[in-house]
Amino acid sequence: MPHLDPEQLSLLALYDDWDDPGGREHLLACPQCAADYAALRRAVDAVKTTPDTSLLSVPGPQVWAGIHRELGLGDYVREDPLAAGVPAEPGPVEDVSGERGAERRGAGGGAAPPAGTPAPGDVPTSNVVPLGDKTSGSRTRRTRAGGAGTDRARTRGAWQRPGTWLATAAAAVLVVFGAVWAFNRPPQPQELAATQLTPLPQHSAAGSAKVVEAKDGSRSLEVSLDKDEAKGYQEVWLIAPDLSKLVSLGVMNSTSGTFPVPAGLDLSQYPVVDVSDEPMDGNPAHSTISIARGTLTS
Repeated sequence: MPHLDPEQLSLLALYDDWDDPGGREHLLACPQCAADYAALRRAVDAVKTTPDTSLLSVPGPQVWAGIHRELGLGDYVREDPLAAGVPAEPGPVEDVSGERGAERRGAGGGAAPPAGTPAPGDVPTSNVVPLGDKTSGSRTRRTRAGGAGTDRARTRGAWQRPGTWLATAAAAVLVVFGAVWAFNRPPQPQELAATQLTPLPQHSAAGSAKVVEAKDGSRSLEVSLDKDEAKGYQEVWLIAPDLSKLVSLGVMNSTSGTFPVPAGLDLSQYPVVDVSDEPMDGNPAHSTISIARGTLTS
């Protein structure tokens, strides 16, 4: 029985109303897929619980440094995106108005400069930039000095929003679980050949057949028809192209079945898949009444 793929299992676990009746029916019949689904559901239920964000904090710069080192990222992303820098503590603001301002202006002699015009010695040299860099330089300094605290607070707020953590945690849990699940899941059978089964005269049943190989090298033929038209019972055969030789693989009691292919049987010598209608007469030979047939191709 083919198993559900990881995407199907993830969608079924994430959404209770996901429209996949075939997948949910498969879970009832396949213990392995049911166990994988149950593990996924536990992960989904765990991340749906709103965490206590009061205990959360922005990770330190060493976390990003480790990520940067492990992934071998370039220098242009070396700076921690969550640590824009702590703004410097503002120094005391000198009062240049009123009596103290007058005293200061008087100490240098001469007339006081017009209101709003700083004295020549009051202009901080750190803010003097060439004309070509006037806009970019001053804007950069203002951003770093005045915006770092705001950016840091905004980043911290984003990290502490419950919705952000829920989405991030859910994605992380599912990605990690999917990787572990894919690593531990037994390898799936490899398809060697397949064919469409077309109805023969007096019949209308159609379907498909394929040969798959397991990890141990054993082969099996998987057959499926859209209905059972046998008046007696259905039997599955592998037949030579000229219909001169045939091998019975077994009885198919429903519209589908899986049959072991004998070891050493050369499928190139028996490529025709045949589903016959066999009477209850005790004769093991082919009844010559075929319901559907197809030729395997790899």
